[in-house]
Amino acid sequence: MNKLKQSQLVPEERIIKRIVQVRGEKVILDLHLAELYGVETRTLKQAVRRNIERFPEDFMFELTEEEIESVVSQNVIPHKKHFGGAKPFAFSETGVAMLSSVLRSDTAIEMNIAIMRTFVSLRKLSVNYQEVMRVLDEMRIQYDNQFEDIYRVLEHLIHKPEQPRNVIGFNLNREKKQ
Repeated sequence: MNKLKQSQLVPEERIIKRIVQVRGEKVILDLHLAELYGVETRTLKQAVRRNIERFPEDFMFELTEEEIESVVSQNVIPHKKHFGGAKPFAFSETGVAMLSSVLRSDTAIEMNIAIMRTFVSLRKLSVNYQEVMRVLDEMRIQYDNQFEDIYRVLEHLIHKPEQPRNVIGFNLNREKKQ
């Protein structure tokens, strides 16, 4: 019961705000994970370094100077000094899952579950967004073709040569000529 209450205290929005795009991948920085897990960043990094074989490049990577500047410019953190001089680690979804085997506190386990659920929700949203974009693209192509057909018909009607018309009705001038 206590575990359920703790996980409900962390809204999904709080986790979503911590997820950033780096190297084309959704990641969470070590300082944000440490905050969510309730541990110091240095403690989290020490645990990772002691088990570095569990964290290949697609699970966790160290940010470059350019990536740090990008994260700062995205307002993920207010200033570079928040890293304390050390380059931050960025954890992918699988890296966050692996952290549960390194950090074994109840809070870390609970938070890990919440973070994994958030990543899954984001992935579902991404799939839905891609599907909507695909349907919109198909509709655009369909309507482009229909407008092209309408344009061709109108063009044909505008440039169609006019043929002389027969006069309809009683014409006085016609009778006089006969």
